[in-house]
Amino acid sequence: MIQYFAAVFMAVLYGWTFYNLPIVATGLRRAKKKAKVFHEEAHRGSLPFVSVIVPAKNEGSVIGRCLESLMKTDYPKNKFEVVVVEDGSIDDTVLICEEFEKNYPSLVRVIKNPVSNGKPSALNYALNFVKGEVVGVFDADNVPASDCLVKAVKHFDEESVGAVQGRQCCLNKEENMLTKFVSYENALWYESYLRGKDALGLFVAITGSCYFVRKDVLLEVGGWDGSSLSEDMELAANLTNHGYKVRYAHEVCSWQENPASVKGFFNQRVRWFRGCMEVAVQYGKLMKKPSWMKLDAEVTLMGSFIIASGLMGYFLALISSFVPLALDSVFATAVSSFLITATLVLVGVGMICVSKPHNFKSILWVPFIYLYWMLQTFIAAYALFQLVFRRPRNWIRTTKTGKQTEMVLA
Repeated sequence: MIQYFAAVFMAVLYGWTFYNLPIVATGLRRAKKKAKVFHEEAHRGSLPFVSVIVPAKNEGSVIGRCLESLMKTDYPKNKFEVVVVEDGSIDDTVLICEEFEKNYPSLVRVIKNPVSNGKPSALNYALNFVKGEVVGVFDADNVPASDCLVKAVKHFDEESVGAVQGRQCCLNKEENMLTKFVSYENALWYESYLRGKDALGLFVAITGSCYFVRKDVLLEVGGWDGSSLSEDMELAANLTNHGYKVRYAHEVCSWQENPASVKGFFNQRVRWFRGCMEVAVQYGKLMKKPSWMKLDAEVTLMGSFIIASGLMGYFLALISSFVPLALDSVFATAVSSFLITATLVLVGVGMICVSKPHNFKSILWVPFIYLYWMLQTFIAAYALFQLVFRRPRNWIRTTKTGKQTEMVLA
């Protein structure tokens, strides 16, 4: 029985890894190419009205920085608005937002969600007040680049595009070891994985902030799932189910604050992993009308389960020390060595590519990144435990301090 389980586990893990390696390699190859020059003046005559939603609860330390950056955007001032949906703050968030509303009455509106029930609930409430053709979402700790909006809307020239996901960079990379790890992970996620998926015409996930959706499409799919712990991934799956594409736009940049404490990181990732697992179960229906993109969506959504199953790998390795497993040890060792080597090589190349300027010393972080991923295996396993045993589903917001160690270029 143990041998059979081990064989199935290895087949699933190796299959999932082999499937994703070409995607990452494609993303890295695209990242090394020079970006096409975007002539924004050619688009200004037909720019759509954009409504930016900023959900905020107890964000007094960061909300002012976010709104200030949005006020400095070079998007025509008569073609965008910022709607802050206040969700039951007990700090000075409301006062700061109302000050911006007073100073920029034609650009900023502050609304108060009557029922504080998490981010997706706040977004759905704000949707009743926006008037834009395109709806953008930024978390309160974000600092969008001044050309963020004008570069995002150009992707909607293609009718099949329902949403656009921008790239999020780290504001506090040098705060401590954890923020550095998370910043490298994010850079690899956006510039290799999402870029590779976009280049191959596959499923692109929405990552919670710095993304844009057509308002009519958003209404068509029913907005955000108010009960979801991962409303961004659920929206991406819902759009795919309705036949729309999500594009990744690497040139659409915004900076955000990463968790600086182990507790904050743990709570954030548990919510992410459990939310993605629930979306994977919910959208098993994608394969009723199969397509390559829907198949890729299913593989992507199953990623949280695969990461959690990595914990089983450690147990199998422990068991094999006492109980001989009837597997071809030579074949298993060869495949494992190849996968680990190929993955580490790609990660190393990716870290060099995403460093600006390119820094070959970045590859020295690879062993530590591997240990960091092992930590995430335990967190994903805990999220799976919560899901299986139906533990209470609580939306725990990630506390932001406003600390900034990186220089943000407009």
